[in-house]
Amino acid sequence: MSPPRNRRRPAWVWAVLVAFLVVPILELWVLIQVGQAIGVGWTLILLVADSIFGTWLIKREGVKAYAALREALGSGRMPHRELADGALIVLAGALMLSPGFVTDVFGVLLLLPFTRPFGRRVLTSLVARRVTVVAARRGRTAERPGPGEDSVVRGEVID
Repeated sequence: MSPPRNRRRPAWVWAVLVAFLVVPILELWVLIQVGQAIGVGWTLILLVADSIFGTWLIKREGVKAYAALREALGSGRMPHRELADGALIVLAGALMLSPGFVTDVFGVLLLLPFTRPFGRRVLTSLVARRVTVVAARRGRTAERPGPGEDSVVRGEVID
């Protein structure tokens, strides 16, 4: 019998735990607090207005992101910024679909053009860290060629 391995849980396991346990409890607490402060009717009206505003904002920013993606592809450049924006808009849409004020605040922050760059930086660092980990596991480096280095492998085709 082999000895038990001392393995830590990955960070995403803790993130899922927080997402499914802590966030709903926080949402209920905030809804109760808002309901006690302004009344149940006004709280429901505020939730509906929040959903309508979120839907409009998702549509508007989604159309802008899609147009920017098409422009980047049309000009022949890599659309990394546009793809990150698209991913953040999809995430914001998922957050806006869940009922509650806390997730809606984070969704709106990911949707607004002046707060999205912060989300883009966080997303980029998470993806870069993951690419580095996967590349390290496979014994490769995840570095780009430096200035003056050729990224094209020269060779010949043999029929």
